[in-house]
Amino acid sequence: MIFNKKNSIFHKSFKIGILVKGIDSVLEMIGGILLIFLNPNRLNKLVTLLTQHELSEDPKDVVANFIIKLSSHFSLSGQYFGIFYLMSHGIIKLILVVMLWKRKIWAYPLTVVSLILFILYQIYRCTIMYSTGLVLLTIFDIVMIILTLIEYKSIKDNNK
Repeated sequence: MIFNKKNSIFHKSFKIGILVKGIDSVLEMIGGILLIFLNPNRLNKLVTLLTQHELSEDPKDVVANFIIKLSSHFSLSGQYFGIFYLMSHGIIKLILVVMLWKRKIWAYPLTVVSLILFILYQIYRCTIMYSTGLVLLTIFDIVMIILTLIEYKSIKDNNK
């Protein structure tokens, strides 16, 4: 059957997907660590440094003004939430990826549940503020749920 062949398109796609998820989880944890050092005051100084030259030439520069506006909404509570979200999300995903790579049977349903919870949160965030990146991530997570279920069925069928 196409589902339980080691070289099937589903199996290969699953392996690539969990590799991408693993890389993403490491990047999220790095982002969370970097966010520890980026408080609102430091961010304002950094944004000023990065935009002052452009704004001196063109005070109406769209990108520079957008960056300034975006950074002005950064607060300590936002920083703490960002650190918590990135670190917890990254750690959970990394643990699941490692367990999936080791083919731990319990990790498959747990991954599906976790991805569903992540998707629900991503949809909630999109209702607050639309993000194309978040929509693409949600689509990727839906594909990963399907691939995880196919892989889970394959492993269960092979263990019979």
